[in-house]
Amino acid sequence: MSSHEREVIGVDDRVSVGCAIPLGIQHMMSMFGSTVLVPVLTGLDPNVAIMCSGIGTICYLLVTGNKIPSYLGSSFAFISPILAVGATQGLDAAMSGVVVAGLVFLAVAGIVRLAGTGWIDRLLPPVLVASVMVVIGVGLSATAVDMAFMQDLPDGTSAFYGLGAVVAAITLVAAVVFSSMGGIFGTIPVLLAIIVGYVVSVPLGLVDFAPVAEAAWIGLPNISAPRFDVGAIALVAPVAIVVVIEHIGHLLAVGEIVGKDYREMLPRSLAGDGISTMISGFLGGPPTTTYAENIGVMSVTRVYSTQIFWYAGGFALVIGGFCPKLAALIQSIPSPVMGGVCLLLFGLIASNGLRMLVSNKVDFDVNRNLMIASVVIIVGVGMETSGISIPIGDYTLPGMATSALAGILLNLILPGERQESR
Repeated sequence: MSSHEREVIGVDDRVSVGCAIPLGIQHMMSMFGSTVLVPVLTGLDPNVAIMCSGIGTICYLLVTGNKIPSYLGSSFAFISPILAVGATQGLDAAMSGVVVAGLVFLAVAGIVRLAGTGWIDRLLPPVLVASVMVVIGVGLSATAVDMAFMQDLPDGTSAFYGLGAVVAAITLVAAVVFSSMGGIFGTIPVLLAIIVGYVVSVPLGLVDFAPVAEAAWIGLPNISAPRFDVGAIALVAPVAIVVVIEHIGHLLAVGEIVGKDYREMLPRSLAGDGISTMISGFLGGPPTTTYAENIGVMSVTRVYSTQIFWYAGGFALVIGGFCPKLAALIQSIPSPVMGGVCLLLFGLIASNGLRMLVSNKVDFDVNRNLMIASVVIIVGVGMETSGISIPIGDYTLPGMATSALAGILLNLILPGERQESR
């Protein structure tokens, strides 16, 4: 059976426990690398971050009425302000900013609830949404390529890693092969590819089992309470506005992939993300956001059931919160393995953006469509792949948010289609 013939498991469909377990593990594994990277970079506890991602995902599913298949993991947008606050006032003060960032999400959700969602169609036409999807996928390509082909050196630089590139290539080929197969292989291709890459990595010496051996089988999470500080809040909380833009882009991308219009559910979706972020801040974890990695998994597997995300969130909660050894085992997965998988996942997100352009019959003979798509894609991809962010006071505006704002502005000021066609 080819991939296009594979049965679609819809948002409201349910599968057996035997199928749900590997599907849930697959989603958990897909988010693991990025979710752990944020606390590693900021000094927070990785296990708490994993636990908070599970709690956040479950809260999100509850708030959205089990209608939106999404996984919430650590947000990269907050890395710089958390580092800045942590260096001067401590991480406990930074967590107060994370809590208030969650409140910002709730405030925006309330505003959208009152104002309605009709403005989304006006501000975010299909050409803009599709272009943002391309930016999400291609913009993340630099991260995937770096994991797949590069190695960090002791002097702080990086260099091409031939052995890692081989492992990444094997993992990528495995993911492509499994995804083209029918049955269980085509349903969990990402998980199977990670296993293949891991098995190949072991004899090549790419896996360090020392942290796994040292970790306890059962342990309690190292949670910490926030210390509220006005300066820390002022530095960290405003970043939530940037993440709101990212959130909307992800929500529309999910809707396009699963074939549902989630615009009316934006207030609930934002509220779910806000509550998740608040809980994470109170527990000493990083702020959360919807994850592109898991959007990619849905695209390749055609499994959209929210049931699977309950399992993924539950596994993350248990492993991150109470089983350090399993968490250490998953953290031992080499970067090239995850890089190989992400090359496919991120590419699929971009491809779905292109598909949206086709399905919505976006006419590039219309100059405004050409201008919007060109600016959004080049600005977004250029900034994301080069690691450029626009400094705004004490925080920064990343490429995806910048390109989305540029696209919204162009959509508002450029003459309409009817006027252009004269």
